[in-house]
Amino acid sequence: MSSSLFSALSGMRTHQQWIDVIGNNLANANTAGFKSTRASFSAAMSQNLRYASAPSSSSGGINPSQIGLGVESVHTQRIFNQGSLDTTGRVLDLALEGNGYFSVSNGQENYYTRAGAFGLDANNSLVDLVTGYRVNDTTGASISLDVESLFPPQATSEVTVKGNLPGVVTGPLAEELTSTNAFKEGTQASVTSTVAGPIIGGLTPNTTYTMELTPNGASPQVISITSTAGGTIDLNNLATSIDAVSGLTAAVVGGVLQVTTDVSGASATIKFSSGSPNDLAAAIGMPTTLASGTETPASGASMLNDLTANLSDYTPGDVIQIEGVDTDGTAINATFVYGAGNDGETLQDLIDFVAGQYNDATVTLNSNGQIVVQAATAGEADLLLSISDDPAATGESQWFNHSLSVTEEGTGPDEVVVTSEVFDASGVAHTLTLTLQRQGDLSWNIFASLPDDQGTVITGSETSPLTGLTFDANGAPSSLGGVPKEILVQFAGSTNGPQSINLDLGMDGDFEGVTQFGSQQNIVVDRQNGYSDGALANLSVTGTGEILGFYTNGQSQTLANIGIASFNNQEGLEALGDNLFRQSVNSGNPRLGEGGILGRGAVVSGALEGSNVDTVEEFVHLIEAQRGFQANARVISTVDEVLAELANII
Repeated sequence: MSSSLFSALSGMRTHQQWIDVIGNNLANANTAGFKSTRASFSAAMSQNLRYASAPSSSSGGINPSQIGLGVESVHTQRIFNQGSLDTTGRVLDLALEGNGYFSVSNGQENYYTRAGAFGLDANNSLVDLVTGYRVNDTTGASISLDVESLFPPQATSEVTVKGNLPGVVTGPLAEELTSTNAFKEGTQASVTSTVAGPIIGGLTPNTTYTMELTPNGASPQVISITSTAGGTIDLNNLATSIDAVSGLTAAVVGGVLQVTTDVSGASATIKFSSGSPNDLAAAIGMPTTLASGTETPASGASMLNDLTANLSDYTPGDVIQIEGVDTDGTAINATFVYGAGNDGETLQDLIDFVAGQYNDATVTLNSNGQIVVQAATAGEADLLLSISDDPAATGESQWFNHSLSVTEEGTGPDEVVVTSEVFDASGVAHTLTLTLQRQGDLSWNIFASLPDDQGTVITGSETSPLTGLTFDANGAPSSLGGVPKEILVQFAGSTNGPQSINLDLGMDGDFEGVTQFGSQQNIVVDRQNGYSDGALANLSVTGTGEILGFYTNGQSQTLANIGIASFNNQEGLEALGDNLFRQSVNSGNPRLGEGGILGRGAVVSGALEGSNVDTVEEFVHLIEAQRGFQANARVISTVDEVLAELANII
């Protein structure tokens, strides 16, 4: 009877302990980083009423008969399941996602916690805000953050340029003048009568004879002459009348009348028509068909007097005026003297003479017979050329029909300009301007410049540019292996001497750097590696536990690495107050290192790990513990009643 009392007593005691475990779990349901505890029971030793016997050949075996003596004390086991992560937004609130512990120290002993509510103390040490214990790094040393020092400046040594240069060429272009009409070499139109003279007889006496003459496509004119009393006309008199017609020359040559145009070429025409009632054309045997001159493109060998522009032949000593302006604005005023013993007689002689007047331009005759004046250097220019006859000259040409006009505007080179902030050794910012300039051979030059008050470019300036940047048919650079890329600058106020800045333009055949295709440009300075000094602006913590400082100069650096500890048997850790654990002989030694590797959880900044207590489950266990306690209490009351009955028997 006493065994049942003690069994019930052990049951009440163990269920009371279970309720204690549940109560502790529920009390820490909102404790950051808390790991719940599970209670487990084991049966006490049993009283043997009969031992087991083995089976024999004649009978079977018998199982042992035992009566239990109750339950032994509660055993507890900590549950290390991941708790939920509660966002706080505070950088130094840290949680672990996965296994592991933050390591903290009081100066004598290391402790471990999942509750990463950390902050800085007055000495800038990273501490646990609950206990004040210092947080350890991956080597086990206490973490102290330097949040006061400035980040030192760095001089710019490299500038990376990326983007596209336009493939469409709009400069540099040399200015070009071309004569409006081509020069042509030609013959005059000519008509000759067939009746021999110069005195034509057999005509009606004292009679007026007429015919129409159309010169060079102009309006017809009536030519008339009256026969003498003897019935004759004098061709010399008729020639005088025709010679008075503008654009024509008439003379009696070899006893016949010969009429020629003053001009030559396809526009030179003569047309005689019959007169009425007395036809002069028939009387002198003048053809009435259209007579035309001929023309062919002029060449350098063409005589000036054979040009279709010539109205009257030049004679030796005639002067042709040459006026113009060279590319630099220098005025040109020269005289070409006609004649074999003078400046010449051919068109090429004239062109060579004109070319000799220009210092920065060429003068040629193209295949079409046009005079072309082209500037020797690209860029805007003031080129002009005008040819005219001296008023005192015998010869005359229609130079105004061959005036020169601009057929190609002179333009400066295509330029792409980009600026970048660069820094000297003391961290002072300067504005560096890079100009990429297309050359006449379609390569590019690069030169740098600084504002006058900020310094001087020594190498790589406009007077000593980086030259020879070319591109292949696909638009990728093809010459970077041979293009110098160093710019040497002397910054104002710097005592460190010239500073070298290297340009990174990409690689030959690669489209990652500078390219050339299309018509658009979008060159940019992708990066430069210099910066000024900077003060700490904010902190961040990475998943490995690296504490990064971000500075006002845009730079960052690692200030510390939070150590994350892992154990072979984390269930062997000894729980202390203040969310701390201590190493025990059965936990194994801590392995400190970065988070996120070798089984250690990743660090999450701006969050705290919540308790992993499941309140629903705990309440269910609480009901079970209560019922177990009640059942054992009922056993004791029942045994008490039985003992009372036994006492009443006496």
